[in-house]
Amino acid sequence: MSRNPVGAPSRGRLFGTDGVRGVAGRDLTAELAMDLSVAAAHVLGDAGAFHASVGRRGRPIAVVGRDPRASGEFLEAAVVAGLASSGVDVLRLGVLPTPAVAYLTNALGADLGVMLSASHNPAPDNGIKFFSRGGYKLPDAVENEIEQRLGEEWDRPVGASVGRVREAYGEADRYVSHLLTTLPHRLDGLRVVVDCAHGAAHMVAPEALLRAGAVVETIGAAPDGLNINDGVGSTHLAALREAVVGSGADLGIAYDGDADRCLAVTGAGEEVDGDQIMAILALSMQADGRLAKDTVVATVMSNLGFKLALREAGLTVVETAVGDRYVLEAMQDGGYTLGGEQSGHVIMLDHATTGDGLLTSLHLMAEVARQGRSLADLASVMTKLPQVLVNVRDVAKAKASDPALRAAVAEAEAELGETGRVLIRPSGTEPMIRVMVEAASHDQAKAVADRLADVVRTVCV
Repeated sequence: MSRNPVGAPSRGRLFGTDGVRGVAGRDLTAELAMDLSVAAAHVLGDAGAFHASVGRRGRPIAVVGRDPRASGEFLEAAVVAGLASSGVDVLRLGVLPTPAVAYLTNALGADLGVMLSASHNPAPDNGIKFFSRGGYKLPDAVENEIEQRLGEEWDRPVGASVGRVREAYGEADRYVSHLLTTLPHRLDGLRVVVDCAHGAAHMVAPEALLRAGAVVETIGAAPDGLNINDGVGSTHLAALREAVVGSGADLGIAYDGDADRCLAVTGAGEEVDGDQIMAILALSMQADGRLAKDTVVATVMSNLGFKLALREAGLTVVETAVGDRYVLEAMQDGGYTLGGEQSGHVIMLDHATTGDGLLTSLHLMAEVARQGRSLADLASVMTKLPQVLVNVRDVAKAKASDPALRAAVAEAEAELGETGRVLIRPSGTEPMIRVMVEAASHDQAKAVADRLADVVRTVCV
């Protein structure tokens, strides 16, 4: 029977910009996880049934991975139960990064992949991301179909038709080996501090960097289920800065909880963000003829300095909405090979189907090693314009287009002229509206951002 019978209150759309996410046990329950996996099996497993008719196999196959959150244990059990009860064979990958699950969905010929993670969010949160055959994130239309089929009546397999479950923890090595085959240059001699955010990369990241030749010091690599992203990782760089400077390392790399993105710090502890990483990789790929159509795909959040630097190098920037799924769609539509976000989600489409922090960091370090220049020197290819981001929490996201707010934005844009810009964006995963302002000076950017944030607090209630 449906869990949302006629007359029940509407719950709104479950899927956000990166899967279904919420506080585990309250918003994201075991029951919901099971229902989602059943619906996903019915939607994404249909293709497996089709191929079975031409001798591919009798049942669809799914791979399931998770980050180390404590709640991932019961959510994994619920997802596996839902899939197997729907007649899907399940390979349990254990704790692995999101991009590893995407890669293994393709490499193992699975019909769907499932990742349990809330990325950079604190430990009480968790989320469910689905991948289709080939390891790609789902378009909105497929997510909508999964939601529509929640709680539907269905014929339950019995006997030999139920799915079988087996552990496939050893497939982590397949992922690491794949990453190493993509490297254009070894990392011999480079000293790096790696912050694994007490997250999904705590085993595979140090191993991959060591096998690539780097001298590795690791922090944030002792997950206990509750400490993921707690003062470490790509959203908390202070610990990495201190470790890099204190050890005299060449650079530092920080992943988030599910390692689908990374940020870096120089030997002096200065942050190198996703825009700078993309600029470094774009110039390298351009020089080697690997940058398709001399174009990089970025979101509206990328710094204006990034766009100016690439324009000066003769490259084109294609802009998308925020979210690496939209970056990927534009890359696929245009036949481009590099894209990403300022937050550190970088997609190298020749090697991966989604943002991959470990892949990105390996290629960034390979360029440092190849050129024999410091990361700081390479990052100087672009000059970041001062950018201020204010997150206004607990407001009505639907009112982000309120006429009064639009008028305030127009006034701010007139004040900034061609030396800056304004972006007002509702968060896709949290109850907040983000106010971003770029200007010729930090003081001006902050003043304008604070003024607009006050308007948001007034009108978006």
